[in-house]
Amino acid sequence: MSAMAWLLIALIIIPVSALAWALIVVDRGGLAAVRSNLGRVRAVKAATPVAGVGRLHKLGARLTPTGYAGWLDELLAKAGRPTRLPLERVLIAKPALALIAGLISVLLATKSPTGLLLLITVALPVVAYFVPDIIIHSRAAERQKVIEVELANTLDQMLISVEAGLGFEAALARSARNGTGPLAEELGRTLQDLQVGRTRKEAYLALAQRSDVPDLRNFVRAVVQADAYGIPLAGVLHTQAKQMRLKRRQRAEEKAMKLPIKVLFPLMFCILPALFLVIMGPAVINVMDNLIGTM
Repeated sequence: MSAMAWLLIALIIIPVSALAWALIVVDRGGLAAVRSNLGRVRAVKAATPVAGVGRLHKLGARLTPTGYAGWLDELLAKAGRPTRLPLERVLIAKPALALIAGLISVLLATKSPTGLLLLITVALPVVAYFVPDIIIHSRAAERQKVIEVELANTLDQMLISVEAGLGFEAALARSARNGTGPLAEELGRTLQDLQVGRTRKEAYLALAQRSDVPDLRNFVRAVVQADAYGIPLAGVLHTQAKQMRLKRRQRAEEKAMKLPIKVLFPLMFCILPALFLVIMGPAVINVMDNLIGTM
């Protein structure tokens, strides 16, 4: 098939897939409810029940293995449980996208059954089925990086609040109230867990499990041990804040050391050829003119 035919196929598949995805994930009533809840409690960003998709949810749950659905739920927790992507919609969207992609690929294959189209017929539904996983995983990775960056400054704020006379939970609430990123949202969720009756250990361990950031997990482990053995939390915060600042500096130094290697390939394949062409081009042209003149 020609390039124009592939372009026309892409122009058909991409809008249809985007339309199907939009019809599945858009829920104006649920979004309005979430915005209302966020207006009352700023730190909450949880998924709301999806109305009118009970049967579809059951069908999606039947088509998805139990262990795989649990893995998706953990991945959504790491991504901060986006309001437009609750687990119910993901379970519905995955087989729906695979079905749409499968129908489109079959229609294309029946018109001109070639080896490449048959391969696309098999591969396209599989790729469409895992597209939501890729989107959620990328969001979770970005969110974990942001939490890792914000942790050092948040611990410094909590340390200042504790040394000024506030309790640990009051300092936690102050950091959640003054912050704007995903770490502040997770701290607010932890405070809500404490308010509904969960123990400190359970709430803190749930914080580490939801975020799945190694530095935050180490901090939570230190706080839980200090709370269990009666160690003053000011000293724990001072030690943890110092370690986070050191790790942040080490990560910056590591990125700076990797920079020359990352610049090497663009320099060799993009900048140096153009530079050699500009410098050596006129000399090569003169040499060729002299050789032609002597012949």
